[in-house]
Amino acid sequence: MMIKILFICHGNICRSPMGEYILKDMVARAGVSGRFDIASAAVSREEIGSPVYPPARRELARHGIRCDGHRARQVTREDFDRFDRIYYMDESNRRYLSRMLPRDERKIRPLLERDVADPWYTGDFGAAWSDIEEGCRRILEEFL
Repeated sequence: MMIKILFICHGNICRSPMGEYILKDMVARAGVSGRFDIASAAVSREEIGSPVYPPARRELARHGIRCDGHRARQVTREDFDRFDRIYYMDESNRRYLSRMLPRDERKIRPLLERDVADPWYTGDFGAAWSDIEEGCRRILEEFL
C-alpha cells in the first residue's frame, strides 16, 4: 500500500520542500521509496512556480540532499483527496488550511507539537532543518 504524505508551509519554498526532500532521502536510505508518495505545497499563491529558496537549498545540500526541479505550488482540494497525511509547519498554516480544505484532524496535522519557525523570517535554516528532520523521523517510525 502506498503511503501518501504532503508537507505544507506558507510559500512552498523553505520548510515544506525541506520536509519533502528530507523524508524522500530518509525513505530512500531505508530502502522503502516505492512505498511512499511524498510532495509539498503552499497555503499562499505568493511563490507559485518558484524554486526552493537558496538558503534552504544550501541547507539541504549541506546534508547531501538535492531538490532540483522543485516548483512551488498551492495546495488544492484534490490534494486533500489524494494524500493520506497532510503535515503543516505552524499555526498560521493550520488556519489557512482550515479555510481551504475539509476539516480532518486525523489527516491534517502539525509536523511537530510546536511550530517550526519560518527561516524566511528567522534566517536560521539549521534550526528549521533540525525541527523538520525530527518530524520526518517520527513519520518514518509511524509508517515503518
